[in-house]
Amino acid sequence: MTATAPTAEAAVRKSSPGAARGPRRRPGRIRRAGLPYLLLLPALLLELLVHLVPMVIGAVMSLKELTQFYIRDWGTAPWVGLDNYAVSVDFDAPVGKALLHSFLVTIAFTLLSVGLCWLVGTAAAVFMQDTFRGRGLLRALFLVPYALPVYAAVITWVFMFQHDNGLVNHVLHDQLGLTDKPSFWLIGDNSFLALLTVSVWKGWPFAFLIVMAGLQNIPRELYEAAALDGAGMLQQIRRITLPSLRPVNQVLVLVLFLWTFNDFNTPYVLFGRSAPEAADLISVHIYQASFVTWNFGTGSAMSVLLLLFLLVVTGVYLVLTSRGRRTAP
Repeated sequence: MTATAPTAEAAVRKSSPGAARGPRRRPGRIRRAGLPYLLLLPALLLELLVHLVPMVIGAVMSLKELTQFYIRDWGTAPWVGLDNYAVSVDFDAPVGKALLHSFLVTIAFTLLSVGLCWLVGTAAAVFMQDTFRGRGLLRALFLVPYALPVYAAVITWVFMFQHDNGLVNHVLHDQLGLTDKPSFWLIGDNSFLALLTVSVWKGWPFAFLIVMAGLQNIPRELYEAAALDGAGMLQQIRRITLPSLRPVNQVLVLVLFLWTFNDFNTPYVLFGRSAPEAADLISVHIYQASFVTWNFGTGSAMSVLLLLFLLVVTGVYLVLTSRGRRTAP
């Protein structure tokens, strides 16, 4: 009887639900490795539909003689190969010369806008580091231009730049007397200054927000130690703030460059379908070449050239900045 007791007890233990089980079966490496890609699959599919498919279609259109005669069934447009690209880069012909002028205007506009946005945003972020009464309200006011919809913000500037009853001429000419007569801001050479003003006003709060977030990671002890050593405010900014913000500024400058170079909404709302020659950005120029002259083949070729240029600039910028990070002490 005593010999059969352990055997019966073992049988009950095996049949009970709470009996000891063997080691749990862990998911395989393939299953674990494929889970992140499975979670990213919806976003990748949307990216494919929204961005990559139109890019491929645009590249195909650039190889066709797609004009208003074939717009109803663009697949029947004849193939012309690289002729649209040859026309776009022929800087002795009217089309190429106009594209080169637009490209140079866009380069100058982008460099000035990005530089001023970064400078104003960084100065405001450094100023906002000190605690004072009303700092939270002032921060919120600084972000208003960035939070406003583009159309609402730019159309307000359109009214302000009006020749007869605009606020800008009222202040500069009527109140301050800085000009001999009211200026035309939306036509002529002044259109470049108007476009630059609106772009900086709309873009510097983003730089302010990013730099202000980066400043939170700089220990205050560094500034206190520098102050004890006799370093002034400018020396602290030069020796502590700017080197510490280098990774943030590298990303910020690249994002601002891409956004500004491709900006279409601001000049289109500010000037309409036909931008002045002094403010003929390449985004509006490509729009005019495609939807005004109805030459979608040439417009698509210009878009592909713009894409290649931005890819090259981005690649060179990333290589140079990564090399700078590796050689930094």
